[in-house]
Parts: sequence; structure tokens; C-alpha cells
Amino acid sequence: MAQFIDYYQTLGVDKSADEKQLKKAYRKLARKYHPDVAPNDPAAEQQFKAVNEAYAVLSDPEKRAKYDKYGKDWEHAEAFEQARQQQRGAGGGFGGGGGNPFGGQYTYTAGGEGADFSDFFRDMFGGAEGFQTAGGGFGRQSRAFRGRDIEAELRVQLNDILQDNKQVLTVNGKQLRVTIPAGVEEGQTLRLRGQGSPGAGGGPAGDLYITFRVEVPAEYRREGADLYKTVDVDLYTMLLGGKITVDTPTGAVSVPVGETTANGARVRLKGKGLPRYKGSGHGDLYLDLNVRLPASLSAQEKEAFTRLAGWSAN
Repeated sequence: MAQFIDYYQTLGVDKSADEKQLKKAYRKLARKYHPDVAPNDPAAEQQFKAVNEAYAVLSDPEKRAKYDKYGKDWEHAEAFEQARQQQRGAGGGFGGGGGNPFGGQYTYTAGGEGADFSDFFRDMFGGAEGFQTAGGGFGRQSRAFRGRDIEAELRVQLNDILQDNKQVLTVNGKQLRVTIPAGVEEGQTLRLRGQGSPGAGGGPAGDLYITFRVEVPAEYRREGADLYKTVDVDLYTMLLGGKITVDTPTGAVSVPVGETTANGARVRLKGKGLPRYKGSGHGDLYLDLNVRLPASLSAQEKEAFTRLAGWSAN
């Protein structure tokens, strides 16, 4: 009988753990066993894989419910239910009578250490022994099962999305070359077909879904391909006009400021935003100009402003 994998034990949490507790436990263990922290350590690598697998299942409410009921064979829950219903309809249920749907030949404890449907699936869907019902036998059936999908997050910096960017990622011990699309936005997902968990019985592998988390520097606010930034400008430039130097994601630029520019005025730098995701061209960078008052005034400055105030009053 195959060994039961206790995902709760893997993460070191109780079966009643909520989403917050699961995430906290996962992050702690993922940091501990990450290949960057423990390089060239096969045991740590295996533990890292186990932690990711456990969290992928328990963090998904639907998958967790199946796991709690069917143990490590939760991926085949629907096939099991369908096959059981078919056999009940055809032969009055699996042989042996009683409350055991396996006819006394198999036992299980839902979600517990005794939970093991592997022998059932092996016999039912193509194992060595075949399977008998009370009403007579039926031949071996070969069933292929698709591997489960894997979900992962990839954190990228703003500079990483200024153009298509190729990176090599390690997912479940496999190195994958992934292209980060230019202008990708927060929360968007990239699907890699066939890069999930391997299938069973000759079935296809699942898919890998990578969700992007784009870290935007605090100085910017992003809206699609457009960026917004507040820039402090000294009082004299706002009054008399001039030029200021502003940092943008693609480098510093010189920006003209007109005379008597109002505080809070917005300047548009066309094409200085981010690439348009799956589109052409770039967004814009909007600068909100904020007047920076002097920290103190000299005697001459006070006198000049006093005269200016008097002229304005007249």
C-alpha cells in the first residue's frame, strides 16, 4: 500500500488551520528550504518541493476539501466517484456488502493516515489483479489521468517589464526558461502548457500558471501603461520658469517649466510610461508639480517678497 502524504504535517499546521496560518507556515518553510538558501542540498530541495506541493493543495479550498476526503488520491476524486456510481448502477455496488464501498477488500479513513485509494485506482483502472464485483467480474480498464495544475507567483521589478525579459525559473525542481512579457500588469497570469505535475497512467501533464506580482517603486503610481509621479520644484522655478531634471524608468530627462506655473500643475511626458501589454507603443508619464518652499528666508529675500507683496496689493 502506498504511503499516505500528510500535507498538514508537511507544513506543520493543524487540520483546522485557516488561510492566514497556512500562508505563514508556507512562507517560513519556503524560505528555509529555498534552493538559494540551501544550494546543493538534495534533502532541502526535496523538502522545498514537498512544501510547495502541500501549500498548492491546502491553499485551494476545492482541492483541500477533496484532499481531506480522499487523502493523497484527491486528484482522482471525480473519477473515483463516477466509477463508483457506474459500478453501483451496473452490479449493485462493489462486492462484499456492508457499509464498505470496496466490498471489504479495501479500507479507508477519510483524510487520515489510513486513507489510501491508490490500490483501488490501480486495480480499477488497469492494475495487475483486476477487480471483482458481487455480480461478477469485469476486465481491466486502462485509464489515464491528467496531472494537476501548479500555481506559482513571480515577483518582478518595474525594470523587468520595460521589454520582453527572459528568465530561468526553478519550479518543482525543474528549470524553465520563461519570457516575462513587456508591460505585464499586476495579477496577470501566464499559462505554460504541460509544465505542471506529470500525469498518471500515460495521461498528459498539468499546466503551470504563473501569476505576476509587479513591484512598483513608491515614487510612482501605475494605471495600466501610464505612470504618475509627484515632483517637487523650487518656488523660484515655478514663478520664473526654467528647466528641471526628472528621473523616468528609462533614464533622466529635462522638463521645461513655464512662468507662474500653478502648484499641482500636471505635465505629460508622452511615451515615457510603460510598454502596452500585448499592444504597441508606450503609455505616458504624468508629472504633478509640487512647489517646494524655502526652508528659511534671508533678510534680502524677506525684503524682496515684502516689496512683491506690496506691488501685488496695488
